[in-house]
Amino acid sequence: MNIAVLSGKGGTGKTTVSTNLALALKANYIDCDVEEPNGFLFLKPKIDKEERVMVEYPVIDDDKCNYCGACVNECKFNALAKVNHDIMLFEKLCHGCGACKIVCKYNAINYNKREIGKIEKGNVRDINCRRGILNIGEPMAVPVIRELLNDLSNEINLIDCPPGTSCNVVNSLKHADAAILVTEPSEFGLHDLKMAVELVKRYNIPFGIIINKDDEKDNVVKKYCREEEIILIGTIPYSKDTAVLYSKGEILYDDFYHKTIFDKLSKGVKEVLSWN
Repeated sequence: MNIAVLSGKGGTGKTTVSTNLALALKANYIDCDVEEPNGFLFLKPKIDKEERVMVEYPVIDDDKCNYCGACVNECKFNALAKVNHDIMLFEKLCHGCGACKIVCKYNAINYNKREIGKIEKGNVRDINCRRGILNIGEPMAVPVIRELLNDLSNEINLIDCPPGTSCNVVNSLKHADAAILVTEPSEFGLHDLKMAVELVKRYNIPFGIIINKDDEKDNVVKKYCREEEIILIGTIPYSKDTAVLYSKGEILYDDFYHKTIFDKLSKGVKEVLSWN
């Protein structure tokens, strides 16, 4: 079973929930926030395998190309441009769709591969962990995410999604059987939570909400859940002790007080989400 953990905005505690619930549920941890994968800073797995992520890009044979510009006109991503008697390539914009090669009448386009990131795999406390890392300067994270989510095990997998509701999140959700939405009790948190709710509803993914830094009041998020008949899985109280442990890079689940909280949340996850 694949459970996606996402949030409408960054900074709500999505990775905090993901890493600690992985321990509470004895679930594998997959960090899809490939631009800033920080789950390993807390879990600290022993990395025993590393794989390069490669993407294709077009190479133009100047001896065959007559610079007609058909490939430029066909490219929907503006990765090719005709400049005088030359075809310029902006390889980081290329999506590797192959359309330029198909429309070329002179067979002047072939494809090479280049590295855009890597996948790291490891193990800690009897759970498997993996994360994607996008190379600095690369604009497209989706190929790394796709490779990262390839061949997931049939066990429980917690997918730590990127923040927001962009295409990076959508590609992470493609493998999800259920979702946990993490938010904070503020107007900003509620605003972006609504976008995340709309996203999972569009894909018909069963979901529940966890409130982090909860003020233990009848706040705007709790009222929203009641009005929209959305299940609240549980809350993590606002606490200075939590912030101190987090700032040190320590796992909250190792602290008795927080272990109780996450054990209760894991029980709520099993009750709320379709479980097998």
